[in-house]
Amino acid sequence: MTHPHPLTAVAPVAPGATLAPGAPLAPGAPKVVLITGASSGIGEATARRLAAAGHRLVLGARRTDRLAALAEDLENLAGSAIAHALDVTDPASVRSFVTAAHDRYGRVDVLVNNAGVMPLSRMDALRVDEWDRMIDVNLRGVLHGIAAVLPIMKEQRSGHIVNVSSVSGLRVDPTAAVYSATKYAVRALSEGLRQESRELRVTVISPGLTRSELAATIGEAAVKDAVEEQMGIALPAAAIAEAIRYAIDQPAEVDVNELVVRPTAQG
Repeated sequence: MTHPHPLTAVAPVAPGATLAPGAPLAPGAPKVVLITGASSGIGEATARRLAAAGHRLVLGARRTDRLAALAEDLENLAGSAIAHALDVTDPASVRSFVTAAHDRYGRVDVLVNNAGVMPLSRMDALRVDEWDRMIDVNLRGVLHGIAAVLPIMKEQRSGHIVNVSSVSGLRVDPTAAVYSATKYAVRALSEGLRQESRELRVTVISPGLTRSELAATIGEAAVKDAVEEQMGIALPAAAIAEAIRYAIDQPAEVDVNELVVRPTAQG
C-alpha cells in the first residue's frame, strides 16, 4: 500500500487551535476526524495512526476511562485528541458527539463509523436479543453517525464517511447470518450515499480476521472457541488503521470506495 503523503506533509496545529470553519482544506492539511468505537481494537489503532499523521481526533465510545487514557497518550504525538462519551445506538448521544467536535474545531472532515459487535451464533439458537444488538450497533449506529454529520458536511461542501464493514459483508458463513446481514447493509447504504453526492467521499473498509475484542462479544462457547482458534493468522488492528489512513489522505478528487484487507493465509 503506497503512501501518497509523508507524515510530515500534515502540518501540526496547536492542540487548542480551531481550524478554519467551513473553509476548503489545503492539500495535506490536518483533518478533524471522528472515530466511533475508539476505546480498543481497530478504533484505537486508527486513532494512533491518524494522530501520528497530525490529524485532529475526536474519540467516542462507552468506556470513557479507556478513551481518556488514550487521548492523554496521544498528546505525546503530533496530533491531538479529545474524548467524548458515545453510545451509537442513541441518536441523541451521537448528535452530542458530533456537536462537541464541531464546537471544538469548527468543522467535521471525516467520520469513521467503526463501533461494532459480533455475537455469532446459529440461527436456531434463537439469540434474538443478540440479533437486535447487532442491528442496533452495526447498522443503526452507522445510520445515526451519518445523520449527525451530513448536515455539517453538506454545508462545508466536503466530507468523508468511512464505514467499517467486514469480509462478512462479502460472504456468509454458518453462525454469521445476522452479523453478515448488518455488514451487507452497511455496504449497501454506503454505495447509495456515495451515488447521492458529488462532494462527499464514502469509503467502505472490509477487514478479514483482525485482532480485536469482537470475539469477546460471542455468547456461545463453542462458536467463540472456533473463532479464537483462527486468530493465529489474524492481522493486527494497525493493518486496518493503515488502510483507513490511506483512504483519508488521498487528494480531495480521489474517492477510495472500498478496501478489503485480509490476512494472506485467510481462505
